[in-house]
Amino acid sequence: MSGSRTEWSRGDRVGSAVRLMVGWVALLWLLEVVDVAAGHALDDYGIVPRVPSELVDIVPAAFLHFGFAHVAANSVPLLVLGFLAALGGIRRFLGVCALIVVADGLGVWLISPAHTNTAGASGLIFGLFGFLLVSGFVERRPLGVLAGVSVAAVWGGSIVAGLAPTQSGVSWQGHLIGLAAGVAAAFVFRRTPEPRRPTA
Repeated sequence: MSGSRTEWSRGDRVGSAVRLMVGWVALLWLLEVVDVAAGHALDDYGIVPRVPSELVDIVPAAFLHFGFAHVAANSVPLLVLGFLAALGGIRRFLGVCALIVVADGLGVWLISPAHTNTAGASGLIFGLFGFLLVSGFVERRPLGVLAGVSVAAVWGGSIVAGLAPTQSGVSWQGHLIGLAAGVAAAFVFRRTPEPRRPTA
């Protein structure tokens, strides 16, 4: 019975993670469709630095993009990294995402160049990368370490390139803060190993 329950639990976690991330990415595309239909009116909900009224936009900005190419570029990494992170539990995953989005948005508001407008899921993507990269080491879980190494092998080059301040039209500040927030989230939401039950 315990083996069957464990298998069901794993299958349920996988299914929940898939549904959540497919729905999340679909929402990003839907919002961009609405934005285009509204003449890009939603772009106003991006973050303009150091304008007090813009603080309310730090969360919405993570769900908005500047065109379909922008959404497309973020969809696959968000889907994959989000799925891997969500396998550790949906409630924990949402807490990790909330910390990354809020910290990243506040950081962009504080240090991005004046008169810029920043939006998109890339800060969250960099944060999830940082979270997955170190959480396995923090929690001393072999599978987590393997996931972190695999993520680094696939996306490490893109992450490093995204941190370069020489790219025009790219918020390297948001990428850097998102990455740091994800690493911090690995410590804040660290799981303690469950004690092993004695077996007869």
